[in-house]
Amino acid sequence: MTFTVGFVTGATPDKWARIWRDRSRERLELVPVTEEDQERLLREGELDMCLVRLPVDRDGLHCIPLYEEQPVAVMGHEHLLSLLEEVTLDDLAEEQLVLPERGGWTPTAEQLDWPPMSEKDAVETVAAGTGVAIVPMSIARLYHRKDAVFRPVAGLEPTTVGLAWLIDNDDERVQTFIGIVRGRSRNSSRS
Repeated sequence: MTFTVGFVTGATPDKWARIWRDRSRERLELVPVTEEDQERLLREGELDMCLVRLPVDRDGLHCIPLYEEQPVAVMGHEHLLSLLEEVTLDDLAEEQLVLPERGGWTPTAEQLDWPPMSEKDAVETVAAGTGVAIVPMSIARLYHRKDAVFRPVAGLEPTTVGLAWLIDNDDERVQTFIGIVRGRSRNSSRS
């Protein structure tokens, strides 16, 4: 029986998967998921566990926060803000955001009504010289292009990636994977 772990766009479960393969004969399947689908797939039982981008509704879920991601502004490589090492919210006040900022911040400039787009599409749009996208750094790195740059944004809260699973899932493989993620050795008394 396959143990299935989802991972949200930008998360990198490779190190943990290698350790799993070294320690277990059971097959581990890694499944890429979007942030929009991460919680639904977990609750519907399509995943045993998932590396999620918080927040998630914790009702019925266990979740261990793992690490924080810095928000970055992605823009075309010729954008004036690309000259800065770090941008502030004041620097972004007159910009068009092609994606809503996940924490709800909006520039003071009136915003255009952008069609819904994926993070990848947003990076392509700003690379073409239109607007700015604010995304977690892992997303900017994943979709990096030669015609786009990203700069850390001061003044925005970082996002958090966590490991989530259903409270009712008492499969011992869940505890084994938690142990791997937490850095426990093979001989640890807690899986």
